[in-house]
Amino acid sequence: MPHKMFNKDDHEILVDTPLEMIDKTIGDVQIFLDKDFPDHLSFGNGTFTISRGSTQVMIIVRPFTANETSVECISQVVTGADISPELMNFLLRKNAELHFGAFGLYFDNTVTFSHSIAGTSLDENELINTLNAVAIIADHYDDKIMELAGGKRAADLLDDLSF
Repeated sequence: MPHKMFNKDDHEILVDTPLEMIDKTIGDVQIFLDKDFPDHLSFGNGTFTISRGSTQVMIIVRPFTANETSVECISQVVTGADISPELMNFLLRKNAELHFGAFGLYFDNTVTFSHSIAGTSLDENELINTLNAVAIIADHYDDKIMELAGGKRAADLLDDLSF
């Protein structure tokens, strides 16, 4: 039975990824994170997070096709930056230079960095290298983006929540 998902315009789309495939991918991710990132958080719905340096990386297991799942690793690099032509030029040029993954913008102009990998044949090395790469890149560029456009890093937002 297809799973209901919604695109950015809230139009329903159908994805034929079997639930068993999604559950297996979630289980594999959980096992690898338990071993390599024991301090990770699990939200119980195929979504996890790890903290590294001044950033956090969300890991989201998603349906993809009838034969494949996707594991998305995404970091909110800077929130509240001034989205200027200078910043956009910087991010697009960095996208052209980086080996994998890409910068992007959320609907609220939060600068992100993400990379997705296939989930059904996921191995530990691939997931850990992807997580480390996303974390290292986000942690490196958050300071540069703040210098260029202001805003706050994930660590700054967490500090703001501290009592």
